[in-house]
Amino acid sequence: MIHEAGRNPTIQEVARLAGVSQSTVSRVINGSPRVSATARAAVEQVIARVEYVPNNSARNLAQRHSDTVAVVIPDPANRLFGDPFFASLLGGITAGLTDNDLQLVLLRPLSQRDDERAQAYLRGGHVEGAIFVGLVIGDTRPRRLFDRGVPVVVVGSAPDPAISNVDCDNREGARLATAHLVECGRLKIATITGALEGVSAQERLAGYRDALAAGGLEVDPRLEVPGDYDPELAVEAAKLILQREPDIDGLFVASDTMAAAALRVIQDSGRRVPEDVSIVGFDDSAVARMTRPLLTTVAQPTEAMGREAANLLAGLIGAGGGAPRHVVFAPALVVRETSAARL
Repeated sequence: MIHEAGRNPTIQEVARLAGVSQSTVSRVINGSPRVSATARAAVEQVIARVEYVPNNSARNLAQRHSDTVAVVIPDPANRLFGDPFFASLLGGITAGLTDNDLQLVLLRPLSQRDDERAQAYLRGGHVEGAIFVGLVIGDTRPRRLFDRGVPVVVVGSAPDPAISNVDCDNREGARLATAHLVECGRLKIATITGALEGVSAQERLAGYRDALAAGGLEVDPRLEVPGDYDPELAVEAAKLILQREPDIDGLFVASDTMAAAALRVIQDSGRRVPEDVSIVGFDDSAVARMTRPLLTTVAQPTEAMGREAANLLAGLIGAGGGAPRHVVFAPALVVRETSAARL
């Protein structure tokens, strides 16, 4: 028995027994075509077995959702509108959602109160699903929402094997960048890292170390300086690196915006790029094509990643859940003018 005698089972109980989300049950009740045949059959079988009678709230639940998906970007560093990574990613997500007849609502919690309101909104039945971007290590919000039956996709490293995600191979991208500097004959290679509370930044640091080790070069912690994906902090990081080791001849920077800032510091110090110091960034954003000289960088297909995240979520919504998928895009080195063989 899933309910007391004489009491109509709830939509939550039907969803649990059918192994789907509450919104999927609502779509079945309302005759929506946006349900897979498998999910529809599972819900109808449970409804018949437990003699569920929809009430007015259940009938109206699908209309309240309005085919809306939340994109949640915690952004304590206030990078959302200044970092081309986010603009390209959101463009891909928007295009993918449009292709699937879904609408986007952007949630940007900047404080604990903001986050509490965002979580209440997500749990309140206002959205069909959620895409999380820019999470730090140990963030439990995707799992908590997933456990309530809401379809979830994460852009970045999967916080849980049960949750679908889309990512780029950050470690391999950083390895490609640093290996290129090694192949250019650079012997003292520093790095400016991203925000190390995030998995992507840690993976890029690991890739940098991998390439140094493979090239027979020593890893020097004094040449690993955090920039937190912030161009202003990257300026200070570049100055600190030059102070610690004036003779560096290679620099891998974990984002193009930071690399552009570091490039100016290197040039202002009287060093030539790429003759004295070769520099490689990460992202292949528009910034890489605006520096002088043009920035060598690692390309990650950010817009394609956003579109894939939207498509994954739409599939989960339509199927009422299902097995998680983990999609990892391959990076590619784009050689331009800030790197060259040592003369």
